[in-house]
Amino acid sequence: MIEKSVVEDIVNNFLKDSENYLAGIEVKPDNTIVVEIDNDRAVSIDDCIALSRFIESQLDRNIEDYELEVGSSGISQPFQLLRQYKKNTGKEVETLLKNGKKYTGLLKEADENHFILTVEKQIKPEGAKRKITVEEDMCFTYNEIKYTKNIIRF
Repeated sequence: MIEKSVVEDIVNNFLKDSENYLAGIEVKPDNTIVVEIDNDRAVSIDDCIALSRFIESQLDRNIEDYELEVGSSGISQPFQLLRQYKKNTGKEVETLLKNGKKYTGLLKEADENHFILTVEKQIKPEGAKRKITVEEDMCFTYNEIKYTKNIIRF
């Protein structure tokens, strides 16, 4: 079985002078290698093809039989890196906490320790007849979340 660290070294070597960056690698038990890359703007199909060819040139099919999938990190995929949080600042996201609570709001900011999500809440002020919508900033550490991903609305 191909070691994940070997593939990671190959990919990082290829991407070192690129605007693209490694978002994730998975080596499945059947030797299927899945590589996801991302970019602060967009990943082109040519970027994926070039990386795929480079990986294949570095691995010997006579030694290891493998299947290779190289693609961009999908818009509906959970964020895996701080860089993806920063890229999506100002966008609407969904966050699921490990305790099962789910929040939807605008990703306000992110740093290496936590991120801030601005959510809308309905409250009824004392003496009022109707509820009003207010915004609240909620701070989350990365170790308390299960995932954060973009929300796509049509």
